[in-house]
Amino acid sequence: MYRTRRLATLRRSLRLLRSFGYEQFRPRIFYEGLARDTHLLIDALLRDLTGTPLRGRSVLDVGGGPGYFAEAFADTAYIGLEPDVSEMSAAGITGYGAVRGDARALPFADSAFDIVYSSNVAEHIPGWEQMGDEMLRVARPGGLIVLSYTVWLGPFGGHETGVLPHYIGGNFARRRYERIHGRPPKNVFGESLFNVSAAEGLRWAESTGQFAFAFPRYHPHWAWWLTRVPVLREFAVSNLVLVLVKH
Repeated sequence: MYRTRRLATLRRSLRLLRSFGYEQFRPRIFYEGLARDTHLLIDALLRDLTGTPLRGRSVLDVGGGPGYFAEAFADTAYIGLEPDVSEMSAAGITGYGAVRGDARALPFADSAFDIVYSSNVAEHIPGWEQMGDEMLRVARPGGLIVLSYTVWLGPFGGHETGVLPHYIGGNFARRRYERIHGRPPKNVFGESLFNVSAAEGLRWAESTGQFAFAFPRYHPHWAWWLTRVPVLREFAVSNLVLVLVKH
């Protein structure tokens, strides 16, 4: 995994960490940077695991949102899937392939895409494993599946409700946010935000028989060992990346 490890530097980690503060009030800064980083990451993974570049490949982005990722993936045959119409149009980006649909029942034929990825979606839907199974179904043999999500017990598991309150409980964090801000959070625990552990993600990936490896998305490569340590990984990994190659 030479290229992927070379990409995962401390400088990159700090840059991404600084951008998180913009997610709520200047989302373009956050999501455009994250999209560029995702393009680089998937290209590195693809070269390491299959020996081929990302350019020109067919890509399905499960949970593509308003189109920030489409701009970063302009050198591919990109399609974004999003269940929420208002989310699809939130940034006013047009001119890219977008489909409205449910991630747990993808409206595509078997083996339709070279790369299928999902960035920070699993923690927002109940029964996320169905989404993972569907991502595998629509990937071509030899294709790459990349599923990353925010681990609940990591510092950002509560999303905008804060770094510490969700450790007391998701409902507590939601109520506290409402008291402070006078409105519910964008991500409501039990409705649009769920407790997803690192352990259950790894169990699902290994159960497919097509699991390649996992690593913490925002950590430098020398901290990837955290993924292998039960309990510690729940608090320290923050965002887990599951990488599969379809047989």
